[in-house]
Amino acid sequence: MAHRLRARWDLVILCLLIVVVALLTGAAPFYMAGAGLVGLCMILVRGSEEDSADNDIVHLVGDNDVDPAQLAEVAFSAAFAALDLPCVVFEANGAVLFQNGAAETMFGRLETGMHISARWRSPGILDMVRETVASGQPNQIEHSEVLPSERVFHVRVAPLAPSQKILSKPQFVMSFRDISELRRLDRMRSDFVANASHELRTPLASLRGFIETLLGPARNDHKAQERFLSIMLDQANRMSRLVDDLLSLSRLELKAHIAPEQKVDLVPVLNHVRDTLSPLANELDMEIVLHLPDMPVEVTGDRDELIQVFENLMENACKYGQDGKIVEVFLRRRDSVVDVSIVDRGPGIPADHVPRLTERFYRVSVADSRSKKGTGLGLAIVKHILTRHRARLIIRSELDKGSDFTVRF
Repeated sequence: MAHRLRARWDLVILCLLIVVVALLTGAAPFYMAGAGLVGLCMILVRGSEEDSADNDIVHLVGDNDVDPAQLAEVAFSAAFAALDLPCVVFEANGAVLFQNGAAETMFGRLETGMHISARWRSPGILDMVRETVASGQPNQIEHSEVLPSERVFHVRVAPLAPSQKILSKPQFVMSFRDISELRRLDRMRSDFVANASHELRTPLASLRGFIETLLGPARNDHKAQERFLSIMLDQANRMSRLVDDLLSLSRLELKAHIAPEQKVDLVPVLNHVRDTLSPLANELDMEIVLHLPDMPVEVTGDRDELIQVFENLMENACKYGQDGKIVEVFLRRRDSVVDVSIVDRGPGIPADHVPRLTERFYRVSVADSRSKKGTGLGLAIVKHILTRHRARLIIRSELDKGSDFTVRF
């Protein structure tokens, strides 16, 4: 008790102050004794709480009651479990000790004690593990998996260096960082540059050849000049359309994460697009028929961009479905879902081409696309616009029956 009184001198002083105040106010001796008793009880209770806490700590870590290695393993397991990076802890012989939740979600359940080669048979990963176990130095490689889907990982193996002094056996951690999206974007960028260069090279070579001909053998041939100049104009217009589409894609990518906030009525939008494309439809002997409700149908979007989407889809339906002589546009609302379907009765699209239609520069028929003055970027632009609008494009097509391009908001 004397120890507690010395340790809690602040409470002792408080107790004395209470007694002095009671004395100065003329309190009875009974009240002064009560004040002193209250202060003494506060000191004893406080001291008991501190002693209890100290005893708990001693019980946990003192007198070698708990193995430090077990404490370290529990701490490491808790730390890895909190990470969203897939991690697998294993011994020097390759036996799995622990996997966190992210690793189980990514690679499935790994039984404790199983060898890592039972899950990862890549020579690169196994050689890296052996090298890290032998040298004690971290290593990393890039690893690809095909099933269940194509993925690329940055795999790193490192020893649990701080733990080697307290763990009974050396342990190592293998972590996986998914870089599939980065690799996909790199591949898309390189393909895009290659395709854009190819698309521009052809009209440029054509223009150069015609110019050389006009400056040489056809210098005085007026009929040849008229024919060549007409072709040169077509090629220049093709390059202009390609550059315009590339700039549109670049602008869309810059604001892809910014969703529009305006309300747009689709009824006048579709009427406007039909009127705009009427000259093209008449030229191709096509008819665009709208099936619209009598009431407004509003969605959240950018009016100009939505006009661009429906112009592209209706124009494609007129150009590639002209055998059917009619393009029908349906606007439907079901609860909170709005669908705009552009349906043609043309030759249809083979099923193996449908998933790739929105890729840049992808064409079902290159010759047919170029003859219809297509750049191969129209549906890619549609996809980017709809992504910004949090909408999607659903494509259905049957050979010899036609195609249905549906925009769903």
